Amino acid sequence: MYCAMMDNEILYNKIFAKIKEADSILLVTHEKPDVDAISSVCAFIDLLEQLEKRYFAYCFDAPPRQFDFLPHTEKISADKSALNFDDYDLIIVFDCGGLNRTKLADEINNRGEHQFVIEIDHHVKTDSYADLELREPERASTTELVYNFFKANKIRINKNTANCVLAGILTDSGNFIYVSTTNRTIKIASEMLSLGANLPRIMENTLRNKNLPALKIWGKAMSRVKINKKYNIAFTVLTLDDIGGLDEEYLEGIPNFLGNLRGVKAVMVVREQKDGTIKGSFRSAHPNVNVAKLAQVLGGGGHIKAAGFTLEGRLELTEEGWRVV
Repeated sequence: MYCAMMDNEILYNKIFAKIKEADSILLVTHEKPDVDAISSVCAFIDLLEQLEKRYFAYCFDAPPRQFDFLPHTEKISADKSALNFDDYDLIIVFDCGGLNRTKLADEINNRGEHQFVIEIDHHVKTDSYADLELREPERASTTELVYNFFKANKIRINKNTANCVLAGILTDSGNFIYVSTTNRTIKIASEMLSLGANLPRIMENTLRNKNLPALKIWGKAMSRVKINKKYNIAFTVLTLDDIGGLDEEYLEGIPNFLGNLRGVKAVMVVREQKDGTIKGSFRSAHPNVNVAKLAQVLGGGGHIKAAGFTLEGRLELTEEGWRVV
């Protein structure tokens, strides 16, 4: 069992004190949520129900169906009309380096004096908005911080929480292959298994979850891979015509998969989205490359080895190659 003192233990204690004194709590995460984001929210839903706290869990986009294996996903609402923001005296934002990704930036920045905001995140900082910020970019996942929170406050980790913590760690560490994976990460994962986390079910829903149409689109992305020899960066693109009606969650693993390509400094996957924007994702395993800085140049952000950005426009193939128009 991992029981070392956490560096931010006092901060974790302050967060729990705020939760216990709050009358009503709003849990928020970023748009197009990944497993780590949803798992973090679900772990806190489980805790708040044990504490019999009034709460509302909100995400701009409903959790993808493939996340239904996590406890409490059905309690996360994408219905903003059901959210009366002023009702909540405590707002906790998870896994969201940029506040704009919550789609509640105006509400949070213009919150009332009675409202207190806590941020829990493992991304590199891009803006300041929280009254209390818990940020540890060196951690493999936000659920690793959730684990710290439970441990620092001597809260029992049940099977639901164990599944959430392990799911977030596995997906955000690329099943322990990213550089963010540490000896500590492995120890926490082992402890979650001993507490009842269902590894086969998590793997079935996060790794072995592709259908035939999705694999064909993955194949199209692989067939378009090119390498910019000047910068030694591999890249590929997918248009809306390529994607068709496939749910976006089936495409999320492409950047991580391409990150296994040997001999390049980084990889970039660019794809069109239904809302008229273009999503770009960077990955790198090179020790001297910081893709977060590349993403920041394009208005995005993220981790040193995994980052992304969003641009307005669409992709167009020209004689010189693909461009954004």
